[in-house]
Amino acid sequence: MGAFYDSLETRSADERESAQFGALAALLAKSLAHAPGLAARLAGLDAATVVDRAALACLPLIRKSELIEAQQVQPPFAGLTATPTGGLRRVFASPGPIYDPEGGGADWWRLARALFAAGIRRGELVHNAFSYHFTPGGRMFESGAHALGCPVFPAGTGNTDQQARAIADLRPSGYAGTPSFLKIILDRADELGLDSASLTKACVSGEALTAALRQGFEARGIATSQCYATADLGLIAYETAAREGLVVDEGVIVEIVRPGTGDPVPDGEVGEVVVTAINRDYPLVRFATGDLSAVLAGPSPCGRTNLRLKGWMGRADQTTKIKGMFVHPHQIAAVLARHPELGRARLVVERGEDGDRLTLAIESAAAAGEGEGLDEAVRTSFQAVCTLRAAVTRHAPGSLPNDGIVIEDRRGAAS
Repeated sequence: MGAFYDSLETRSADERESAQFGALAALLAKSLAHAPGLAARLAGLDAATVVDRAALACLPLIRKSELIEAQQVQPPFAGLTATPTGGLRRVFASPGPIYDPEGGGADWWRLARALFAAGIRRGELVHNAFSYHFTPGGRMFESGAHALGCPVFPAGTGNTDQQARAIADLRPSGYAGTPSFLKIILDRADELGLDSASLTKACVSGEALTAALRQGFEARGIATSQCYATADLGLIAYETAAREGLVVDEGVIVEIVRPGTGDPVPDGEVGEVVVTAINRDYPLVRFATGDLSAVLAGPSPCGRTNLRLKGWMGRADQTTKIKGMFVHPHQIAAVLARHPELGRARLVVERGEDGDRLTLAIESAAAAGEGEGLDEAVRTSFQAVCTLRAAVTRHAPGSLPNDGIVIEDRRGAAS
């Protein structure tokens, strides 16, 4: 292998879109006949028409909360798998519970690409500290390491003293696990007088890699890269040596949509990460992750040409309890849909003397003389949709923060 895991990473945008949507249309045509849950969600769809992002954006989202409920109604996978349970390799359980399938073939979760970008190469021993119990994390990274030709020490979680001892004895060069647990192991190795200097590369996930942690690892000679992966989808995006955002994996199509809707936002605007997995066993279509991110402009300096994400920027599900009622981001989107002349909107909830105080900030180009009627119309729409009253403030187009926040709760402790 050279600088890249394979030639897919350096395709032109047109080549990638053509290949991915061709594969997706073929996958859907097959899957709709074998996955009754998917067929029900996409009833009436002609798979051959899903030829580009505009067509994909017309399909409904599926959210994690929906997946939990659907699996209870139609166990074990809500009819969304195209491969029968008897044809799978493993079944895992994630909190919820959500049951996750693993199909056959090498590197089913596609983690090898992230490990390679982290500098891990054939023959190097990987200390894998992701859990092997119930959840698929350990298996995800192990199968990726095996695809690279790397042996794995299946450390799992806990047993810190034994993990530190194993590193001293086995001298692995690579680590896979959460960044906080890596620090715990290294600190314990220092306390026990054990050598951990063999570790020079780490591929971390599952939580934020803070600047302080990265600097601490680098001071020890450990080059640390992060990746974004989930039990439902496998690898979504990964960091490269350029350290400028996360490059989207070649096996998924990523959209950034306005929170509470399935509507794609312009590149650079913060929104919810929505992923379509081109997976023959488990073709999740437009899976809303609940995470906020944004697309970075241009290709990565490392030479990989796929989209780049800024990284994790918060949670998209900002559902907030106000005056005993839940207000959801999709309700704010419904208010905006009644007034297409508006830009972004942001509901601010504060604690007032007489209880919760709501202010709906809207972006509008309306002149001062035109604004009063618009304010009243928006107030009426908000009350009709949310059954609550809110003051309305107007702001210039593009002036509200580009942070993906639709409902900002300033009350401190949750109500």
